[in-house]
Amino acid sequence: MKKAAPWLLLGGVLLASAIALRAQGRLWICSCGYVAFWCGDINSAGNSQHLFDPYTFTHVIHGFLFIAVVHLLRPRWTAPWKIAGALSLEALWEAIENSSFVIERYRSQTVSLGYAGDSIVNSLGDLIACAGGVLVARRLGVGRTMALAVAIEIVLLVVVRDNLTLNIIMLFFPSDAIRAWQMGK
Repeated sequence: MKKAAPWLLLGGVLLASAIALRAQGRLWICSCGYVAFWCGDINSAGNSQHLFDPYTFTHVIHGFLFIAVVHLLRPRWTAPWKIAGALSLEALWEAIENSSFVIERYRSQTVSLGYAGDSIVNSLGDLIACAGGVLVARRLGVGRTMALAVAIEIVLLVVVRDNLTLNIIMLFFPSDAIRAWQMGK
């Protein structure tokens, strides 16, 4: 039972997260009525509604960051507890990211003008991506994980004109110049 404890806790956190997302009005799946594995157009109504999208890669970086935070705060925890802790932080992030306040902020201050929040399926995809990030970070170590995070950020910047860094900047310190560039103006 002791070995199962972190996984049971994580299961409870994920269930609570799904309930919280639904209580906030998030749909289980895309309002289009189907679930796609990938939606590559960040400017489409399907963005953040299907399992994976370009922003999935930012959640891989969350995995890098959250496992580092847990390791720094709780260095004596066993690996299962650290993983459960990092994924619990991601579940909390998903609840905050999909709150009415943050959704309205994204709509008014970022390139995500039509953003309606993630579907619960997309949030599950984000959690899966975070778990992948946690596992990759544990395998690569600090230096290579940081290099991979920078590479992901650069690729997203070039391909979709957005990434985790710009998302945070635009959420807290909106810039008309960045928004215009992101929109291709």
